Amino acid sequence: MRLARAKSVAGAAAVTAQALPVNNHFASMQNSPASTGLETKQQKFETFVSREVFTGLKAILDSLSPNRGALSAAVSGTNSYQELLGRLGYRLAFTKQIHVQDCYSRVGRDGGIRAVLPYHDVPTQSSLPTLVNLDFTVTTTLKSATFFNDLLARLKAQLNDQEIFS
Repeated sequence: MRLARAKSVAGAAAVTAQALPVNNHFASMQNSPASTGLETKQQKFETFVSREVFTGLKAILDSLSPNRGALSAAVSGTNSYQELLGRLGYRLAFTKQIHVQDCYSRVGRDGGIRAVLPYHDVPTQSSLPTLVNLDFTVTTTLKSATFFNDLLARLKAQLNDQEIFS
């Protein structure tokens, strides 16, 4: 599976990370979850959703909300893709076809599109684009919504097998 990068709204500031000097004595005394071998439920959720098979779903989730806790809670408390979008404050809108290249010219306040997510599923050779709009709608095709509904079900099954939401 391959995911093309989403084009963001014009004028958004880019953030770069800089390495800060670390006091090794203090760092060795910290009991981070990674060093103790204990992962929080949120960290386990992030590990699962970051798997390659869920790349397209993760891209959609990332563009819907920066609040990782809210995303985890929404996935935990829903049974369908449409219900998940609703819990995050979005409405699902269907269209017959999405011309991805045309959509890039409509990104921004004037065009009403916040993000263009041109996902391509290699095993099925399917193009499954999704648009996240500024009016809190997610525009997609029926085929794409069905694909991501099935993918969400697979994610939830794996999370439940690991008792992450228990």
